[in-house]
Amino acid sequence: MNEYDVVIIGGGAAGLSAALVLTRALRRVAVIDAGQPRNAPAAHMQGFLGSDGLPPTELLASGRREVAGYGGHLLSGRVGSISHLPAAPAAGQLRFEVILDDGSTLRIRRVLVTTGLRDDIPDLPGVRERWGRDLLHCPYCHGHEVRDQPLGVLGGSPEALAHAHLVRQWSPDVVFFAHGDPLTADQRELLAARAIGVVDAPVAGLVVEDDRLTGVELVTGQVVPRAAVFVRPRFVPNDTLLTGLGCAKHDNGWVAVDATGRTSIAGVWAAGNAVNPRAQVITAAGEGSSAAIAINNDLVDEDVRIAVTKSRLGLPL
Repeated sequence: MNEYDVVIIGGGAAGLSAALVLTRALRRVAVIDAGQPRNAPAAHMQGFLGSDGLPPTELLASGRREVAGYGGHLLSGRVGSISHLPAAPAAGQLRFEVILDDGSTLRIRRVLVTTGLRDDIPDLPGVRERWGRDLLHCPYCHGHEVRDQPLGVLGGSPEALAHAHLVRQWSPDVVFFAHGDPLTADQRELLAARAIGVVDAPVAGLVVEDDRLTGVELVTGQVVPRAAVFVRPRFVPNDTLLTGLGCAKHDNGWVAVDATGRTSIAGVWAAGNAVNPRAQVITAAGEGSSAAIAINNDLVDEDVRIAVTKSRLGLPL
């Protein structure tokens, strides 16, 4: 079978949550996932009610089992394109064709894109190796685990200073590495008022010993001991499938959706980090659930229209 009511592209928290709602609503659902979750480097997932501390891989595995248990189809692969069908057959109102990189094709009534985002992090020695371990980006996700330890915040982005003040909530020993960016007198006063240290020299890389971050090395050769470092990456949405369909964007460049995840293109929804850079795992799951309910309601409206048309023509349902 390659015809579905809904195809969900992306099998993370948002996609699986949506699939669970839709399969329980007796919809024909396929989830297509490339198997590259953003939080793969993280050993544990924090702040998810009832699952705090659970490895993210276990959450996804549990979600896949639940979706499959209700009859959902889980497909491994990457979607190459989504296109509108030339005409929507009256019997099922199939609107879209999804083509995977392996050439397989699915025809569907509605699309939900939950492809997430990617983190554009500084290109410094040690950064990619420690990402999600002791080089961190979200204090709400990881701050409690490194509380009261010597922490660093790496500058170089417009949000870095605000990030330093936020991280200060979890430790009295925070150093802001300006990474060569000039600071104003007012900015230095605010940092000093909260006892946040400032290092002006550019960072050369991270120092790792025995598979553990121990410090930040400067271009001067000096090493500032730190147990963990926070950085605010640039968030880049994985939204090429949405933009390829012509979905409208906000002024900030992110695809625009309403409160239920509906895009400007009829029949297309999006949820999670693909459209919301601030969504944590629990937020993404909630957005997926909300989108699923909206999609099902939209399908019910269409089912009613189809039923009326068939009734008037004397056709069987």
